[in-house]
Amino acid sequence: MFTSVRHCANQLKGFYVMALRSNSTAVNNFETLAVSVPKPFVYHVEINRPNQFNTFNNALWKDLKQCFTELNTNSDCRVIVLSGSGKHFTAGIDLQDMLMLGQDLAEHDDVARKVRLLNRVIKNAQDSITSIEACVKPVICAIQNACIGAGIDLITATDIRYCSKDAWFQVKEVHIGMAADVGTLQRLPKIIGSMSLVRELCYSTRKFKSDEALSCGLVSKVFDDKDSLMKGSIELAEEIAQKSPVAVQTTKETIIYSMDHTNQEGLDYIRLQNQVLLQSEDFINACMAQATKGEKPVFAKL
Repeated sequence: MFTSVRHCANQLKGFYVMALRSNSTAVNNFETLAVSVPKPFVYHVEINRPNQFNTFNNALWKDLKQCFTELNTNSDCRVIVLSGSGKHFTAGIDLQDMLMLGQDLAEHDDVARKVRLLNRVIKNAQDSITSIEACVKPVICAIQNACIGAGIDLITATDIRYCSKDAWFQVKEVHIGMAADVGTLQRLPKIIGSMSLVRELCYSTRKFKSDEALSCGLVSKVFDDKDSLMKGSIELAEEIAQKSPVAVQTTKETIIYSMDHTNQEGLDYIRLQNQVLLQSEDFINACMAQATKGEKPVFAKL
């Protein structure tokens, strides 16, 4: 038995070497995103509109959905770090796009056609953000400086949130005469837990800084600056990427499922998953590595 396990481990090391070599493989090009592979199995997705403070325009909504949908099934990707280039993480909605939307609405006199247009625009934005939550790969969000409006929608769909000391946050939609409609009102209460604080932030639109974000649970770690933030985020991603992708992805799926189901439904869900997945080679290899105190197990692509 030990011989067969060692043989299997040697084969898996071969897969790992291939993964290392694929580190320089070209990735898809997006108009508003820069995608790179800083470590084996770790993808870095960077919002790349620094001159516009990474505001959300139509192209960014589209690129985010396409990118995370593709990474969801990319076996070379196990963990994703999401960040923003330039000074700010994101300043929220691109107001130029909002003006263009107003012009498109003005072309229709009939309310039914205006409603159909707005429904499509809102649904596209919702699906874009939900693609991050629906991606089975853990998403670590690295936030520096401003994170406003749609930025809150974005980060609440990620798994782990880190920020730099200069980060500040604002649920700004009420300030511009609308209710947030892309995920903040659905996800933020589940993250923070305090409905009083959630309502205060959403009704008043006040800014809150990194220390408050840490104390209320919106972020789990604060770094001195952006450089240390990115270093810490990629280090965590690399650590997670070395774990079994079967175990990590099933864990994410189960956590998300359990958030809006009863405890018993969550238990039933993971029982059905594990009656299959405990037969995976990942479980055997990880257990053998623990039992023999040998080298860290290396897991095949999933």
